[in-house]
Amino acid sequence: MSIAVSADQKTFYLSGGNTSYVLHIDDDGRLVNLHWGSRVADGSLSYCPSDYYGGASFDKEISRIPLDIPCCGTGWYGTPAVGVRNAHGDDVTDLRVVSFRLESGKPPLPGLPAVYTESPAEADTLIVELCDDWTGLRVDALYSVYHHSGVIARSLNIRNTGIQALSLTSVLSASVLLWESGPDLIHLKGAWARERAVIRTAAGEAEHRISSARGASGHEENPFIAVCARNTDEFSGRVWAMNLVYSGSFQAMCRTDNGGRPRLSIGLNPEVFSWKLGPGESFHSPEAVLVYSDHGLNGMSQEFHALYRTRLVRGTWRDRSRPVLINNWEGTYFSFTEERLLAIAEKAKQIGIELFVLDDGWFGVRNSDNCSLGDWTVNRNKLPSGLNGLSDKLHAMGLEFGLWFEPEMVSPDSILYRTHPDWCLHVPGRHRTEARNQLILDLSRPDVQDYIISAVSAVLSSARIDYVKWDMNRNMTEAFSEALPADRRSETQHRYILGLYRVLETVTSSFPDILFESCSGGGGRFDPGMLYYMPQTWTSDDTDAVERLKIQYGTSFVYPVSAMGAHVSAVPNHQTGRITPMRTRGEVALAGNFGFELDLSELSAEDLSEAADLVRRVKEIRDLTRTGTFWRLLSPFDGTYTAWSSVSDDQKSVLLFAYRSLSSPNSSPLRIRLAGLNPALSYRNEEDGTICHGTALMNAGLTVRLNGDFSSRVYRFSAV
Repeated sequence: MSIAVSADQKTFYLSGGNTSYVLHIDDDGRLVNLHWGSRVADGSLSYCPSDYYGGASFDKEISRIPLDIPCCGTGWYGTPAVGVRNAHGDDVTDLRVVSFRLESGKPPLPGLPAVYTESPAEADTLIVELCDDWTGLRVDALYSVYHHSGVIARSLNIRNTGIQALSLTSVLSASVLLWESGPDLIHLKGAWARERAVIRTAAGEAEHRISSARGASGHEENPFIAVCARNTDEFSGRVWAMNLVYSGSFQAMCRTDNGGRPRLSIGLNPEVFSWKLGPGESFHSPEAVLVYSDHGLNGMSQEFHALYRTRLVRGTWRDRSRPVLINNWEGTYFSFTEERLLAIAEKAKQIGIELFVLDDGWFGVRNSDNCSLGDWTVNRNKLPSGLNGLSDKLHAMGLEFGLWFEPEMVSPDSILYRTHPDWCLHVPGRHRTEARNQLILDLSRPDVQDYIISAVSAVLSSARIDYVKWDMNRNMTEAFSEALPADRRSETQHRYILGLYRVLETVTSSFPDILFESCSGGGGRFDPGMLYYMPQTWTSDDTDAVERLKIQYGTSFVYPVSAMGAHVSAVPNHQTGRITPMRTRGEVALAGNFGFELDLSELSAEDLSEAADLVRRVKEIRDLTRTGTFWRLLSPFDGTYTAWSSVSDDQKSVLLFAYRSLSSPNSSPLRIRLAGLNPALSYRNEEDGTICHGTALMNAGLTVRLNGDFSSRVYRFSAV
């Protein structure tokens, strides 16, 4: 078992890999954290309050001790992990440990996505029960530790065992005080079309708060936060990171206390969350995944990647390579006919593409984005033989068929809205704010959930459909449900996400052979919650190759390559206007789930030949990019070069991707040092047959010549 308990039953060592997370019950029954970091021997730590407390006369000791589930009102200051307003109108909460138990494996979370185990031997779980006797509030704190990696999964089950209603005002799935003086803070910042830029800054004597209040995890921030030692880089140094398995509004914080120690926390955003907890009711928080690495930022990312690829993603497609696809959106937008689609598909088949995806515009009377969302019936004017007829023709060509949906939305100009105007998020009597000519269906309502399940399932049953792109293209406004009583309307956002998860669980389990890809205006909901239901996400609506270097590099801090949709689009690029070579566009997209977003009939003969070669190459390497260990080598945020690599588990196959965004005169060739190779092996460069020793490739490096703007090269090495 990876959890050891001290003889006095007061200290718990949760250890796996090279990581330990140590908890202790102090003499007053409070749960404190003694250590989260590099592995320590069981029984090696003891708790001494004076090690934490500075002794200022106006400070309570509790303000300094490393509470693992801090609460307010008794001398601890900060955002509480469990904030409660009771029937008397105050928020004083005092949680003390009453019991604990150990379980093999990892229990699922009711109605919520979470990482999992396939065998009880993979992880162990500590469940600590705490109670506030005055209100009857009880909290079961769940800590699961994975044996191999030491990754910790945390969540809270909050119960009201009292006789009066309580109101939850704050729920943080994790809140940990760290012993790291003067660390740097890392988060992923962005906007639509430039998601997940890596932001690194000194934590300082301050409180840093990143969040989304938009009803989605969002383009602007990702539910990820990390701190690291100042000297930490991609290959060495200490990193502590948290990621929330949740797709809605969240909050993550790094707050340095007056002793210079940072507290890292993550959970629901209290700006848009409260929850009425009646007697006998319970509330389960989303799960936080905690990763510690003493092998730098690559080490942190590789722990996230391995866990998410194999123990977050589920189903038929978890362990399968993804098909090469073509999506008609940027090739035709709304202006298509069945004949034009089949012409594009014929070209696609000729160059080896495997899947044709029909995007927006196939339903209702939708010829622009101003109508028909919610009316999921085929437009026979565009598709006279229906989806079934189109699918049959594509499959007869040897292509699979995919379809775009935006099921969470409704157009005011639609049969659905005219029939059920109360089904959207709104405040009665107030103006209903539209964005993209659409409103958001109220998924907190079971009847709306049932409609979406029924409507989507009817379409998926009507034809042979192999792939679904599930889109969501706006943020929440007037985010309140008319179906909820007034004292529960602030629960709407979280109830929406719970309703979404019910819909996704039902639809994806009913159609297990379909490959589902999530999308939210591109990367606006790229989070672990969505990956639990759909194994890949459309990384960004920005398909410009140069911009994608930053987007894919930043995304890789948390999420595996197997989760990233990466496509080749037309030039001039529709988002930036930039013109880049077909080869470069393709070699950026090779580091993801590869596809095209263009009209192949408009390509030159040279570009069409290059596209065919890219399809051939991706089929040769996609198993390695999906399952290999990903290494970031050179950052696009630091200069004009970018490089990353994938190394097979047995260290015998290697891919090196190198890119140059802008050239400069009189510059020296680039030398790239690889990582993760076997130092006892030699490797053949499959391009020219030369053989290099692993130590030479890692320590001396490979000379790479990238000439001109927007240039790229992909190398393959095989052990000899």
